[in-house]
Amino acid sequence: MKKRHKHLNMFHLLLLLLWSSAVRPEADNDSDDVRLVGGASRCAGALEVRQEAEWRRVDDDRWSMDTVAAFCKWLDCGSAVSMTKVTEDLVRPVMKVTPECLRSGSALKDCLLSRLSHHHVQLTCSDSVRLLNGSSQCSGRLQVKTDPSDRRWSSVCEADLDLQDAEVVCRELGCGAPSALQGALYGDLQTPPWSPEFQCGGHESALLDCRRSASARNSCSPGRAAGLTCSEPERSVRLVGGASQCEGTVEVYHLRTWRPVYSSLWNLQAAVVFCRWLDCGSPESVEQQDNLAEQLVWFTDTGCVGSAAPFSDCSTSRNFSGSLKLSCSDSVRLLNGSNQCSGRLQVKTDPSDRRWSSVCEADLDLQDAEVVCRELGCGAPSALQGALYGDLQTPPWSPEFQCGGHESALLDCRRSASARNSCSPGRAAGLTCSEPVRLVGGASRCAGTLQVKHLGEWRQVHVLVWNLQVAAAFCERLNCGTVVSVARSLDSPADRAWWVRVDRLQAGEDLRDSVFHTFRRSFPNLTLICSELQQGAAAHV
Repeated sequence: MKKRHKHLNMFHLLLLLLWSSAVRPEADNDSDDVRLVGGASRCAGALEVRQEAEWRRVDDDRWSMDTVAAFCKWLDCGSAVSMTKVTEDLVRPVMKVTPECLRSGSALKDCLLSRLSHHHVQLTCSDSVRLLNGSSQCSGRLQVKTDPSDRRWSSVCEADLDLQDAEVVCRELGCGAPSALQGALYGDLQTPPWSPEFQCGGHESALLDCRRSASARNSCSPGRAAGLTCSEPERSVRLVGGASQCEGTVEVYHLRTWRPVYSSLWNLQAAVVFCRWLDCGSPESVEQQDNLAEQLVWFTDTGCVGSAAPFSDCSTSRNFSGSLKLSCSDSVRLLNGSNQCSGRLQVKTDPSDRRWSSVCEADLDLQDAEVVCRELGCGAPSALQGALYGDLQTPPWSPEFQCGGHESALLDCRRSASARNSCSPGRAAGLTCSEPVRLVGGASRCAGTLQVKHLGEWRQVHVLVWNLQVAAAFCERLNCGTVVSVARSLDSPADRAWWVRVDRLQAGEDLRDSVFHTFRRSFPNLTLICSELQQGAAAHV
């Protein structure tokens, strides 16, 4: 009789196991289908996912650290530390994971596509530290796993963590210095009966390298689970191999390593951001460089760089045979304008001095303004007026420029000390330059082949659609009335052109923020005839 009950109990247990497997949450199923192989721990290595009983490596598709964080969570590891794209000689079947699909809440298996590739990604997650419920990868409620073989994560009491401990945590996660350490800052959970007390010196590379002891507390009081905010990683940007600190190949120090930066869609806004980080002036030129051999680069989403997002959310590490050469003006910039060709004029008369000086309106005439606009890659000046873009008191010495109008840079002009010690309120020079677009080879300035000057170079224009509606946007910017005719010709095609995103242009964005690089190939000439300049428009100019 007892034997029969034993068989019944085993039968019920089997049913229970089958039922629990059927109702297991999708996230848990995902965790069973993800692994990292070939790394120093189970939380580092080449990413593989299981698809129909077969393990395949994963290739990325413009991942950010948010996507890496999702995989670290499925792996029951800590916070995301880094991602590297690796190139192999062998082409193999891999899985592509679409980040947009994951962000929509779909299951991992629904976000996988099979393809052939010689790339795969390697991830590094912290295996003992993580921050939960924060606003970024560098903030949240601190949890630790003191035994790597144990899957339990423990919150830490605020009283068991001091500033030196927090410095180690931030360093381990690839973040900047701690800026806030406070109980219940990112939600509160009761800690387990044993909570570690850390005793770091502040120099350790990982929290578990620190001395620790059992806390005198059996649990935390409500509201005392440690929440930590680390500053975003300090942006270290440099230009190497150029004639000055404002010219050269772009490199960024991120996740403890210097690497070149590359982007296939490098626009002016991104160049402005990097020039500002370098404490240089406005961008003058950007050149895509083809290297002989592949190297690890920070492949960067330039649209993301222009936002408030941290650099870690905008870049991934990958092997690539390209880099970017950037040239910023080291002595001239326009601030607070509506686009890159307008703003309050500031100059740096001594490149070794980090101070920028505004210029009095009376110390700058139209010829001086022509030189500034040319130096910044803009069109002719259309407005020069005090306090046009805000007003700041200039330093005691303000230069008076005496340009002939032909110079290529403002500091090439003669200048003398102004008779004024400071500007009167409302007299700091504001300058507006016209947009750099022109028609060449036609019977008038309102007819010919369309060209745009971008980052210091005039090139023909490439657009996806060339019709009357698109051409009207260019006639308007040329101040040439309405469209008469448009044509596309393959006579003497250009091998380099500026790709203009007309959708952005028609949405009212600045022309130079709508221009991107194109890859080398043959581009047809876009010719345009606009009606001649109208009387009212001429008076406006």
